[in-house]
Amino acid sequence: MTTAFLGLGTMGYPMAGHLARHFTTAVWNRTPEVAARHAAEHGTRQAASIPDAVGADIVFSCVPTSREVNLLVDAALPALRPGSLWVDCTSGDPTMARATATRLAERGVTYLDAPVSGGRPGAESGTLSVMVGGDAAALERARPAIEAFSSRIVHVGAVGAGHMVKSVNNALMAVNLWAASEGVLALERGGVDLGAAMEVINASSGRSFATESLLAAGLGPDELQPWFKLALLHKDTAIASDVARNAGQPAPFLSLIVDMLGAARAGLGGEPDYRAIPRALRAWQKGILGRS
Repeated sequence: MTTAFLGLGTMGYPMAGHLARHFTTAVWNRTPEVAARHAAEHGTRQAASIPDAVGADIVFSCVPTSREVNLLVDAALPALRPGSLWVDCTSGDPTMARATATRLAERGVTYLDAPVSGGRPGAESGTLSVMVGGDAAALERARPAIEAFSSRIVHVGAVGAGHMVKSVNNALMAVNLWAASEGVLALERGGVDLGAAMEVINASSGRSFATESLLAAGLGPDELQPWFKLALLHKDTAIASDVARNAGQPAPFLSLIVDMLGAARAGLGGEPDYRAIPRALRAWQKGILGRS
């Protein structure tokens, strides 16, 4: 089996490295220097262009949004082999995924939406969770390759279902992180020892990924090593809100977190990591940022 990986960002770079340990793998990135570095580190083949990369049995994509996926498909279509698989690990839009699947099917290529969860640590350790939408038989064909960078693979439904589950998962995490940050900041302002408070919370019913991992060291320094852009979390929560709206399901909390993350992005400026949410809340406390 041969594989190709398009998009060597925070997640894609280590994921493609795991693939290369088991399969002949070509890599492409918008910045060629990144692909060249990956080839030197992991023994992958640097593809000069997207058509040069996509003649593989399985093509993986991992880019910021479904719009970038469509641009990749535009460039790849003439070179794709009928009978191959396209596995999209982007945190994407389910409606756009279904349209992409239709386009690829016309070329004889089967599409799976397979977003991942576990962050950069999971990508680096090869222990990501993967939620897959699409044909179950196609997933079984792709499973050996997906297993190279994951520890859990769950088939969640038809094309688009993977993106739906991923967006709702990230929206729930965002709601939890925001609420946890507000609560912990209140404790801080009330003079409570945060280390002791976190010990209690993480042994009690209020514990969560936000308290156990994201806020484990308190509320974090102002400068954080990039992990997951706040802009991408904002995008994912908006997709989750759309999922609820399209299903006719009232979801006021999902709508609210979309607005709050948008305000945090605007207030913080630049490209902050999502763990900067406590910093935005601190600034609002001090009147530095306005909630607009």
